[in-house]
Amino acid sequence: MAAQLLLLLPLLFFYLSSAAQLYNIADYGAKPDGTQDSASQLTIAWTKACFSTVPATLLIPPGKFFVSQALLQGPCRNNNILIEIKGIVFAPSSYTSNEQWIIFKRVNGLTISGGLLDGQGQALWSCKNSNNKCPEGATSLSIAYSNNVWIDRVSSVNSEQFHITIYKSSNVKVTRAIISAPFDSPNTDGIHIEESSNVEVKGCRIGTGDDCISMGPGDNNVWIENIRCGPGHGISIGSLGSSSKQDGVKNVTVKNVQFIGTQNGLRIKTWAKPSNGFAQQILFQNATMENVKNPIIIDQNYCPNQQDCPYQSSGVQISDVTFRDVVGLSATNTAVKLDCSKSKPCEGIMLQNINLGYDGSSEAEMICSNVHGGSSGVVIPPCCISK
Repeated sequence: MAAQLLLLLPLLFFYLSSAAQLYNIADYGAKPDGTQDSASQLTIAWTKACFSTVPATLLIPPGKFFVSQALLQGPCRNNNILIEIKGIVFAPSSYTSNEQWIIFKRVNGLTISGGLLDGQGQALWSCKNSNNKCPEGATSLSIAYSNNVWIDRVSSVNSEQFHITIYKSSNVKVTRAIISAPFDSPNTDGIHIEESSNVEVKGCRIGTGDDCISMGPGDNNVWIENIRCGPGHGISIGSLGSSSKQDGVKNVTVKNVQFIGTQNGLRIKTWAKPSNGFAQQILFQNATMENVKNPIIIDQNYCPNQQDCPYQSSGVQISDVTFRDVVGLSATNTAVKLDCSKSKPCEGIMLQNINLGYDGSSEAEMICSNVHGGSSGVVIPPCCISK
């Protein structure tokens, strides 16, 4: 009997240690009534999890929790923290000048699982759509200066601006996320990645008023797969080249994507002005288009409102880009538009097995300007790329 107790003691110790790892925001006074601000309780629970010397779980239990704003930052002693969201977390319904709502900063080893984040961006959208002077709006969930982060099964709705941003971070995964905002909500990108490396976005459903997924300067080694996009502006690299000196984008794979009723499908966009930026080693593969206005588009003459860049030429060098196995219907007769820079023509642009039709009175067309590369397999509409 004594020997059996000795064998059980390590298991008992493990059980007690595991129980001590749970930090429930309700235990610190957070109320699931949707009205009391739970920001301080969330911060307290985070601090305890951050400084724990064993793996820790921060629990947001079932219920409705109002959080005004939360900055959850490290560095932490703990590199194994789980944020488990079982309830709904609400942002303020009246907009503020905050640029982030919930932000994780300088964290290494974090998993965010489940739950619903409601950014309540309707008031700010109304302000913007009325052409009033309004703040830019808050990103609902920001990951910044962090490493080894996994966001899984998180739902985000009605963000004031971007829903999820990944900035200056590495080894970040976003899986099985559901992101939603109305088609006319301004600047509500689903996931934005910038100055980050080794990022994976897989198995997500995204429909917003802007890009489903966008990639900015400084991204390297990004893998995007099994995405349903729509409504929205598609999956975009850019816009790049907004300044004369800017990091480029390299090694991006986008595959197995369904676009439904989007403005764009697969897009690379650069400002029409001098820059040392670049976009290279990019593969777009296995995409289906349903009623998409611009299924495949490279736009190097981006100049909104014709300000700061009219009559200039993009300095961003786009090279080694492949569009492979792209099929479906365009909502306009221009199914493929490759509008590259006069001063830095696109190089190594390849079209492989493209079949895009136009659900209208005429056949789809492809437009090419300052683009070099080639094609293979069946390419519809006919390829116009120069060798």
